Amino acid sequence: MVKLGFLVRLEVKEGRAEELEARFKHAQSIIEGEAGTTAWFAVRVGPTSYVVFDVFPDEASRQAHFEVGAPGLERLNDLLVEPASIAKTVVVAAKLPG
Repeated sequence: MVKLGFLVRLEVKEGRAEELEARFKHAQSIIEGEAGTTAWFAVRVGPTSYVVFDVFPDEASRQAHFEVGAPGLERLNDLLVEPASIAKTVVVAAKLPG
């Protein structure tokens, strides 16, 4: 069951979207090894706008993910118009596979 999450909004600089997406794909391999990260999505919502959404069963898992992910987000700053916006979320309903 998932209870908590993060919603991260990113606005990439013009011409840097492919590089950002490549970094997301690299991050995916790291996140797949995180036992406490139930689901993780990096989604393009516009030509230069992205959202990352991830969910966790508890606060300890969310905090563990943040400790690993925060430095990675900071390394994206050279690609972004402004620093990423990070919001902690509470999952009120979800459907997950299996």
